[in-house]
Amino acid sequence: MTLRTRITSLLLLVLALSQALIGASVYGTLQFTLYENLRRELMESAQAAQRQIREQGNLEGLPLTVYGQALWVPFPNPTASDILQGAAIPIAKSLALGEASLNLSESSLEEVLRSGGVYTETSLARPDGSQIPLRARVERLQTEIAGISQGPQLVILLVAKSTEGLQSILTDFARTYLVTALLVTIFGGVLAFRLVRQTLEPLAWVARKAEQVSTKPEKLPEPVGHDEVASLVKSLNRMLARLEAAWETQGRFLADASHELRTPITAILGHINYLLRRTQVSEQQKESLEIIKREAERMQKLVGDLLELSKTGGGWRVELGAVHLPTVLYEIEEEYSKSFEGQIEVEVPENLWVLGDAERLHQVLANLVSNAIKARATRIRLVAHDLAERVVLRVEDNGEGIPKEHLPHLFERFYRVDKARDRERGGSGLGLAIVRSIVEAHGGSVWVESELGQGSVFSVSLRRAPAPYPQLA
Repeated sequence: MTLRTRITSLLLLVLALSQALIGASVYGTLQFTLYENLRRELMESAQAAQRQIREQGNLEGLPLTVYGQALWVPFPNPTASDILQGAAIPIAKSLALGEASLNLSESSLEEVLRSGGVYTETSLARPDGSQIPLRARVERLQTEIAGISQGPQLVILLVAKSTEGLQSILTDFARTYLVTALLVTIFGGVLAFRLVRQTLEPLAWVARKAEQVSTKPEKLPEPVGHDEVASLVKSLNRMLARLEAAWETQGRFLADASHELRTPITAILGHINYLLRRTQVSEQQKESLEIIKREAERMQKLVGDLLELSKTGGGWRVELGAVHLPTVLYEIEEEYSKSFEGQIEVEVPENLWVLGDAERLHQVLANLVSNAIKARATRIRLVAHDLAERVVLRVEDNGEGIPKEHLPHLFERFYRVDKARDRERGGSGLGLAIVRSIVEAHGGSVWVESELGQGSVFSVSLRRAPAPYPQLA
């Protein structure tokens, strides 16, 4: 997941959670306010109903939006079960209630008889069979009843109002808020994505420019402005300038050291060869001179590789053209078959051409074949596969193989699998680094597959080239 996607997702998550929290808070506040107002209205209606029972003996004066009912209990200390079984006598109803009756559960009646008053939910059936949800205030009263001259009587007073309007308001609010929140989230997501993309676009530009930097550090183009991205590019350019200075210093050192070392090494080899050919030496002296000669030749090869790298700066200049691959492979076979005691086989289509530099490709193959010989291979196969747009060249051997832990580092400079063994066989640790540099300069890639004791396979991928037109005499 990219940084742009993570930031946009985080912003959307924060926006969605914020809207959910705000919506829940507003919904809860609205619900509390509406029901609190309804509670006060029911309390006022209950007081008005109590006055009407006491003064008029009916509830006809209640508003048409209020459902009221009064039940007279003519004996003391009734139970909820007594009332439900008909011990209470209906004495008054509001005009809105008509012929219907308000019903209460046994638990609500028990709570009223115990505490004196309670708010509860009930319903009223319409003529069409549907139910009207009601919020009711139920009270137990000791009050006088107009028309009954027996003093204060026990009365169960029910006053209710419909909650359909409240529920409709809450439902409309929830629906409207949900649609609005969804639109805000979509708009916020698009805006956040564009804002994040616009904010990170300079960083992506810096990344693209940095990716285009070659092996040798080069200065990045500095954007106009004084924002964080401009500061980042300037810091990168300062870092690249230091890297370039270090690179040039390293190149000069390699070149100077190589030139300075070649002269004494050549002199050493010359004198050793003279002593071995022209003077009488004992067996012990001859053995010592052979060791000195072998080490000097190893150092001469190392100096030659260093000088080659210093000339190219780590990158190789190649003159690309159509190269007849069978010619290069058979040249390698002819060159090494004279000194190699094993067998070298070539498998390549006759009319196969690659885009490359013939001399550099010869150097690559010579290096890989030389490494196979050093690995004590008795059979080496040079195989080319035509893959339409690419050509894969494989150098297969049945030598000692390479442990798996060394494979990722094999093409690094001065890396050697077995330092003692490589020193004995004249390895410098630069051969495969040079191979990779040359192949990459051709726009190709190189990789290795190996198993200890089973041999190794070095593969080189190159661009295919069409066969050149024949030259007219």
